[in-house]
Amino acid sequence: MDLVQKEEAMVPASSLASTAVCLERWLGRMVEVPVAVLTALEVLILLAGVISRYLFHNPLVWSDELASILFLWLAMLGAVVAFRRGEHMRMSTLVASAPPRWRTFFEAFAAAVAIAFLALILHSSIEYAVDEAAVVTPAMEIPNIWRASAIPIGCALMLIFALLRLVRAGGLGQVILALLVIAAIGTGLWVLKPLFIAMGNYKLVVFFVFLVAVGVLAGAPIAFVFAIATFAFLAITTRTPLTVVVNRLDEGMSHIILLSVPLFVFLGLLIEATGMARAMVDFLAKLLGHVRGGLSYVLLGAMYLVSGISGSKAADMAAVAPVLFPEMKRRGAKPGELVALLASSGAMSETIPPSLVLITIGSVTGVSIAALFSGGLLPALVLALALCVIVWWRYRDDDLTGVTRASWGEAGRAFVIALPGLALPFLIRAAVVEGVATATEVSTIGIAYTIIVCLVMTRSFPTARLVPMLVDTASLCGAILLIIGAATAMAWALTQSGFSRDLAAAMTGLPGGAVTFMIVSIIAFVILGSVLEGIPAIVLFGPLLFPIARQIGIHEVHYAIVVILAMGIGLFAPPFGIGYYAACAIGRVNPDDGMRPIWPYLLALLIGLLVVAAVPWISLGFLR
Repeated sequence: MDLVQKEEAMVPASSLASTAVCLERWLGRMVEVPVAVLTALEVLILLAGVISRYLFHNPLVWSDELASILFLWLAMLGAVVAFRRGEHMRMSTLVASAPPRWRTFFEAFAAAVAIAFLALILHSSIEYAVDEAAVVTPAMEIPNIWRASAIPIGCALMLIFALLRLVRAGGLGQVILALLVIAAIGTGLWVLKPLFIAMGNYKLVVFFVFLVAVGVLAGAPIAFVFAIATFAFLAITTRTPLTVVVNRLDEGMSHIILLSVPLFVFLGLLIEATGMARAMVDFLAKLLGHVRGGLSYVLLGAMYLVSGISGSKAADMAAVAPVLFPEMKRRGAKPGELVALLASSGAMSETIPPSLVLITIGSVTGVSIAALFSGGLLPALVLALALCVIVWWRYRDDDLTGVTRASWGEAGRAFVIALPGLALPFLIRAAVVEGVATATEVSTIGIAYTIIVCLVMTRSFPTARLVPMLVDTASLCGAILLIIGAATAMAWALTQSGFSRDLAAAMTGLPGGAVTFMIVSIIAFVILGSVLEGIPAIVLFGPLLFPIARQIGIHEVHYAIVVILAMGIGLFAPPFGIGYYAACAIGRVNPDDGMRPIWPYLLALLIGLLVVAAVPWISLGFLR
């Protein structure tokens, strides 16, 4: 029984509540059908583009454009499905430990934050969509309003679901109280507007530290906390049109490389449904099943191998977790431990080429991308070894009584069965390296390959699971992409405030030369990575800080590797790092469960980072 069904079972038997349940169920099905169709269409469109370009040498000039248009609809409607299912990421540690009376209020407060933001942004999102009517897409010549309308429609649907949930749950009084609290906070901020203007950039602490912390700790969905803090900052302290928030939200969710996220999520679900995942796990278990923590080592190795293929860390995790997590759980691993290791491996592998972060930092700072690709492999290996030490320590006392080592014959038979699955990562990487498909398109090749292998080897296909897998893919990606969009809007607001310039000026005046500058850079990018998400942090501060690093004698490739790894640690560190919540969403694990297990891994990553920072050869040894 899923979350929605559980909630429906507890609905009071009133006429109004019953009507709300029926309406919510009907509307939910109406949304799930198009998201399943959209996910399937994205796969077909991108695969058709690959086939037409590579086999027939006749590129489809409209394929990327149509995929981009549909992608925003997929992201927003996926966020609606996630909202209905209660799958948007949130931190509920304090809420779960609060007395029942306060817990009820916190739950109402979380709902009120979402309702407040959706109600505030709805008008601006409609204005934004209307403004986009004047823009015409270059290839298909379609007015962009058809694409931009996804945002107001998605917001309106989430608002409707929120209100229906209140009606059927009977929590209207508590939510009204929570809305009054939010209104009181907003009124207080508005009254203090003259003070904020006089405070300069110290006002950022109020909006982006205090407000965000209150919302996150109170259990409100992370995406809505980021978004409402940004909205409040711009509305109260600037004269910026609030359609800019929608524009930044759109930009963050619509980056074409992020289209690989739903495709890799679907590929991971497909690998599991067709039995390829089971075959691979059985083979790996034959090899390492007798080793304490064996599959944890496999997870680290898999993340090292597949990282960079898609250009998106969320997609990398989505390609690995569905394959390994079910068997690891069956063998007794705790969900919190698994998501802690997954998130840590995501931070560990940020510098493995062809990483989108490496490409971005090269493009905005002028550092050679080829040099960054050469310099990123060994530092990631250092961090991987640091994580292996923690895995060894945690599993050193595991009881392996009754576990026998598989014979070479058993391992060989398992290898033959698993070979099609084991070949998949190499096929994907070869397709990217040889130019058969882009990082965005390559997962479609994996999907087609998996379906063909399934039909050839088993002469059947799990058609009954196809639609649920498509809907699950959209829901998961909607939750992830909404967080990224909200973080992008926050990053833009910080840029406009002048905070990045102030930070650069402060770091230039530090005493102690290169050592102090490197230490402060590590601390700064850990913090920035947790607040801004990876690429916005690099785009904001890279052009400002790299000239300072060159001036004081730090090699630009070495500095780039260090700040990327520091940013990755922040990105995957709770309670603010959105990468951590993306890992939780992909692993379908409550964020609370991973809070405690992740800290030893993060400490190991930090020690590994300090080793990389102290020994420049690790980053520069393979440069020509």
